[in-house]
Amino acid sequence: MKTILITGCSSGIGRHCALRLHQLGYRVFATARKREDVHALGELGLEAVQLDLDDSLSIRNAVDEVLSRTGGTLDALFNNGAYGQPGAVEDLTREVMRAQLETNLLGWLELTNLVLPVMRRQGHGRIVMNSSVLGLVALKYRGAYNCSKFALEGLTDTLRLELVGSNIHVSLIEPGPIESAFRSNAFKAFQDHIDVANSAHRATYEAVVKRLSNQAPGKEPAFTLSPEAVLKPLLHALESRRPRPRYYVTLPTYFMGWVRRLLPTRWLDPILTRASD
Repeated sequence: MKTILITGCSSGIGRHCALRLHQLGYRVFATARKREDVHALGELGLEAVQLDLDDSLSIRNAVDEVLSRTGGTLDALFNNGAYGQPGAVEDLTREVMRAQLETNLLGWLELTNLVLPVMRRQGHGRIVMNSSVLGLVALKYRGAYNCSKFALEGLTDTLRLELVGSNIHVSLIEPGPIESAFRSNAFKAFQDHIDVANSAHRATYEAVVKRLSNQAPGKEPAFTLSPEAVLKPLLHALESRRPRPRYYVTLPTYFMGWVRRLLPTRWLDPILTRASD
């Protein structure tokens, strides 16, 4: 039975992949930040552990708990827990940007570095980073999230090169729109941290808020797929003898990855500007 630690399992991709891998025979350690979410995951039959990516002690305690249950081994890590902080770059305070990077990048780094010695000792391991199409291209008003995912891509590429020959394989999954609570959580982060009234982008913000307020409940953007779309590449990254460095998920990711390689920046910018509206 292979063991895997997954972050961000309270909803969406993390929760779905944890449940499906459990059904497929994996021993899944599903983590979440809030105690009530940890309890809910346990009720679903998963081995649930509390882990807050913003808290070094929480990360260490979670890893210690998992290793104590497995006898000191861990086959795989799926870094998934993240959130999006919308807002124009000029409206992002240092504190808001720091919070975005703590959760989406630095917590992942710390967790990964705690499990790497375990994988080195046992002689094998798989590390999968759940990135985004916004780690390939930038869109307006997603600057904080773009920054976290662009940084993750560079960090992961570097780690993959440094682990050549170790039998520890590192992969990136790059989804576009997936059904989850991501957008509702991002909207709350926007309301909590962006000063709309004093922004040069006030008119744009107000138009977006109005559109979201009038949007039918459950209505997803075009090309949105279910979290099951992420499971297939995750399984390949976990089980293939030669896992890929990158896995694209959803049509927007394939399209953006293609045009980014082919078009000069001046031609690409109008496409990205329209995609942001």
